[in-house]
Amino acid sequence: MSTSLDVIFITADQWRGDCLSRLGHPMVKTPHLDALAADGVHFARHYANAVPCGPSRASLHTGMYLQNHRSGTNGTPLDARHTNWAKEVGAAGFDPVLFGYTDTSQDPRETDPDDPWLQTYEGPLPGIRPVCMFGSWPWQWVDYLKAKGYETPEDIRFAYGMREDGPDYEDGAPVPKPLIYPQTDDDTSFLVNRLIDYIDGADKPFVAHMSLLRPHPPFVAPEPYNEMYDPMDVPGFARADTPDDEGEQHPWLAHQLTKKLYRAPANEKKLRRLKAVYYGLMSLVDQEIGRLVAYLKKSGRWDRTLIIFTSDHGEQMGDHWLLGKCGYFEGSYQIPLIIRDPRKSADATRGQTVTRFTENIDIMPTMLDYLGLATPVQCDGASLRPFLETGKPPKNWRNEAHWEYDFRDPTDDTAEHALDLTLHQCTMNIIRDERWKYVHFTKLPPLLFDLEADPQEFNNLATDPAYMPVLLEMTQKMLSWRMNHDEQTLTHISLTDRGPVERVSSRY
Repeated sequence: MSTSLDVIFITADQWRGDCLSRLGHPMVKTPHLDALAADGVHFARHYANAVPCGPSRASLHTGMYLQNHRSGTNGTPLDARHTNWAKEVGAAGFDPVLFGYTDTSQDPRETDPDDPWLQTYEGPLPGIRPVCMFGSWPWQWVDYLKAKGYETPEDIRFAYGMREDGPDYEDGAPVPKPLIYPQTDDDTSFLVNRLIDYIDGADKPFVAHMSLLRPHPPFVAPEPYNEMYDPMDVPGFARADTPDDEGEQHPWLAHQLTKKLYRAPANEKKLRRLKAVYYGLMSLVDQEIGRLVAYLKKSGRWDRTLIIFTSDHGEQMGDHWLLGKCGYFEGSYQIPLIIRDPRKSADATRGQTVTRFTENIDIMPTMLDYLGLATPVQCDGASLRPFLETGKPPKNWRNEAHWEYDFRDPTDDTAEHALDLTLHQCTMNIIRDERWKYVHFTKLPPLLFDLEADPQEFNNLATDPAYMPVLLEMTQKMLSWRMNHDEQTLTHISLTDRGPVERVSSRY
């Protein structure tokens, strides 16, 4: 341990990158995150590398693209041979702690067959010490609620969405129904309180990861956040006239829109209610981050604490008739990233907005860099520290963002039959630059979008002969990207008559 910095790494689940008031969002208000960005750096073109939660967090915590860590779906085990930021900082003498969840599916080859973590994809990141474990079964929060005399559901997985009986907004209620628990005792406040308790007792530099559920579903917010935004005033939805019209864009999209889990409700009032509460949950998280910042300032820790705020992925929220996160659209992958470096050496960049492409694979190298630790060869990303110290990108920085979506499901072969694919062909890769977005499927037709002329991604140009040169250029960029980021853990080593010889080289 060779640093006096404390590190608080915060993720808010399912937060779209455009939902910050500093970006001029027409409705959602995030004053505390705006203030954090004004005292740090806002990375305005930051992207998740995969969805849903498990694959995205595997990239976030290992610094690896999905093509290398291969934990492609919720429940796909993360290979135990991969290191991660928690293992690395633990080896350096820190005690990496968790408040929340990491959705890490454990490697069954390295786990006792009777271990309960093999019965869920919501295991802890190897190397991290859970202080307050959340996820679908928030035992510590529910025990706290019971101790205070609140009603709790028999199945505690439903605690996040507990509401009184009666109609909701779309059925005639004047405002969306609130969570039955007050905001001071909801899940977000509870986790922030536990983190503050931990910091209060910390007698040496710490590295803490706080993984908040919100604004992830269920879209139920405590008062007054349930009625902070009027459902009838929320911005409209970027979509075709009907789901069938939407599905004409591509066979995969047509199939996705047949799945109840992902298809937005046809009831317009309900969809507007969901969106209004989604915004309310964001403002709730913002308020709680403001409370954490106020505590750090009052306790004297503000000027020694590195804060990283991001998300695992975005949310379609009715755009293209979809809910949740999936596919290739920007709403599912562009997410916020704010980093506040407390050191004097970062004063010159405070309040700056970075518009170069950054990705979640950069978070692990960034944390390790600030803690004086080397970036493992496995990492596909690179440290963002130069942006915070000089305002300039590292040498040879990327000019595109990249992500992958693995829609295979070992428990359900519906997509395979509908699209005439094998299990292993249920994948897509996406690359986007300043103007163009290219989507490549293993065995389905490609997609090409001109994001300048068509930012909502309605017009597929892949079959237009006039755009064949662009299609070829983007295809070549994608191939080069994948080749440059093939798994390289041992490729810098050669066995010689002098023994193993190593020569580490940058990927950029």
